[in-house]
Amino acid sequence: MSHYNVLVVDDEKEIRDAIEIYLKNEGITVIKAKDGIEAIEKLNEHTVHLIILDIMMPRLDGVATTFKIREQKNIPIIMLSAKSEDTDKILGLQVGADDYVTKPFNPLELIARVKSQLRRYVTLGTYEGAADKIIDLRGLTLDQAAKEVAVNGEPVKLTPIEYKIVELLMINAGRVFSIHEIYERVWNEPGYNAENTVAVHIRKIREKIEIDPKNPRYLKVVWGIGYKMEK
Repeated sequence: MSHYNVLVVDDEKEIRDAIEIYLKNEGITVIKAKDGIEAIEKLNEHTVHLIILDIMMPRLDGVATTFKIREQKNIPIIMLSAKSEDTDKILGLQVGADDYVTKPFNPLELIARVKSQLRRYVTLGTYEGAADKIIDLRGLTLDQAAKEVAVNGEPVKLTPIEYKIVELLMINAGRVFSIHEIYERVWNEPGYNAENTVAVHIRKIREKIEIDPKNPRYLKVVWGIGYKMEK
């Protein structure tokens, strides 16, 4: 991989150090912080390409930290959560996290998710066969060259994952994608137990692009099948 900086945020030193070993073996530079406040300080001091962020931390937890980061930056965030923290995990996705890994985690799984998120963030590549262009669906526009989305000319601030979902659906406007298809195409891995993850991101996208998210004009659900972007 190219040279990347990853910020690892966890109040347990052993976990920070272990993740650092795994990432360094991949040629990735690791910056460490013990809580959310220190993480935000590190973000202002360093160029960071991805954040691995624990949910349960003193002073400023992972959910609050994600919310603060998303006010300024679209850096991919992978949350670390214990199985007992499902509610916090969903809340983390709602405020802008891109993915999560459950503790105790498999190092190979963590590395795979880090690489996948870094590829999307740094390249934000288009899908095969899709030439860079501007797509316009009744006022919802996507500029593939600039990687920007706007509604009636007003820019919409999307996270990298949200952008890729919108891009997939807009390129294929009218086509229905199942939850598992969306997950496999966007996250680039098998879509097992993907329902909550995709649903949270769809809800956040609707809140950003729809005038009335409960009565969406663009991003429609096809009950029992999946989602589509209306032509």
